[in-house]
Amino acid sequence: MAIVSVTIIEGRQSEVKRELMSRLTDAVVAVLGADPRQVRVYINEVRDGDYAVGGNPVSLRAGGHA
Repeated sequence: MAIVSVTIIEGRQSEVKRELMSRLTDAVVAVLGADPRQVRVYINEVRDGDYAVGGNPVSLRAGGHA
């Protein structure tokens, strides 16, 4: 079994997240030869402003960069 965990800023549409999960699964299958039924993809969404870079809080709305 392969487990992929991705953290993104919240706000992406469901279709975009589904595409991300599909492509990540395809990549794991291609590289590791895994059975796609054994690939787990988890998307963790972080609210804008609830993360920091270099110890400094970042907000994309305030012009910050991820």
